[in-house]
Amino acid sequence: MNREQRTGYVRWLQKGILIECGVIALAAVLTAGRPGAKVEPSASKSTAAEEKDYIKWVDFNVSYEALCKAYQWDLKTHSTEHEIDWVELLAYTAARTGGVFDKTALSILENAGKVLAEGEKSLEEMAGDLKYYPYYKEAYQAAIGGLVGEYREESTDAAGNVSYQDCYGLKGYFPLAGGFDYTHYDDFGAGRNYGYKRRHLGHDMMGQIGTPIICVESGIVEVMGWNQYGGWRIGIRSFDKRRYYYYAHLRQNYPFAEGLKEGDVVTAGDVIGYMGHTGYSAKENVNNIEVTHLHWGLELIFDESQKESDNEIWIDLYALTKFLAKHTQAAEKVGDTREWVRSSRIIDPAVEAYQKDSGAVSGSN
Repeated sequence: MNREQRTGYVRWLQKGILIECGVIALAAVLTAGRPGAKVEPSASKSTAAEEKDYIKWVDFNVSYEALCKAYQWDLKTHSTEHEIDWVELLAYTAARTGGVFDKTALSILENAGKVLAEGEKSLEEMAGDLKYYPYYKEAYQAAIGGLVGEYREESTDAAGNVSYQDCYGLKGYFPLAGGFDYTHYDDFGAGRNYGYKRRHLGHDMMGQIGTPIICVESGIVEVMGWNQYGGWRIGIRSFDKRRYYYYAHLRQNYPFAEGLKEGDVVTAGDVIGYMGHTGYSAKENVNNIEVTHLHWGLELIFDESQKESDNEIWIDLYALTKFLAKHTQAAEKVGDTREWVRSSRIIDPAVEAYQKDSGAVSGSN
């Protein structure tokens, strides 16, 4: 499916939502395989045929303003009688607008937040007649579901005693260490020519060589090493397997945090590597990228067959990067070395749960 086809599908979907299309239109969507629709049964790799029903495409168009508003409603109502889940609030808004987040959408989101917070209606009641709410809820949960929640944050008093405070909120981190200069703009979908013509499926953040790269969400190091397109790169998978974070073009000669290896469990906020400009070479450890930058990407995975395929789902991260700037992690240099480590720690219940179930050891720094 090319970009023009996808754009056409999304516009069709939006029109269907806005005019409250009927059963016939819905059936047409299902048949055509548009976003969130069921697909035709596919043959299993085993002897028996097996139905495959999962999301094939996501256009994550949630604006920075919408992310902020939904997050504030989540924080405001946490531990109250009428808690609001920011993902569900965003999904409700998208189901009302066809995934468009303009001024009208922000008004819809704000009004829904007030109704929910006051207990006038439940989200189930409000979303009950919205045909595409389940699709947006699953899609947005896959995209941002691991970024907000409970955690414990390290605190040191005047006497140097360390304790941990219970916190709730944004536990995902900005991908660069706090205090380091950077520039960025929305370059998702721009053309790339090295190797073959393709679209840019990530977000570039320009900065200085050696800037510490921060783990956005806790997870498992799935990939480390050289790739001719990404240079030195790291791939980290979320514990629920829905998100694959990709950090590329890391520094020549010293790309990774000391001791980090594939299979390690990392905690959000850990230093995992260093900015550089490696890549665009079949030979390892070559600087063929002209501008020093971090390329970070986020792939959504609803079925494992999507992971390494022609149908990968990568989303635009510009608005999400701006949002994550609300939560940065400072880093400290280790003596006279080139190594940096996070300056304060958190305890992420997601890490504890995974380690308890799997017996895995953390690679946190």
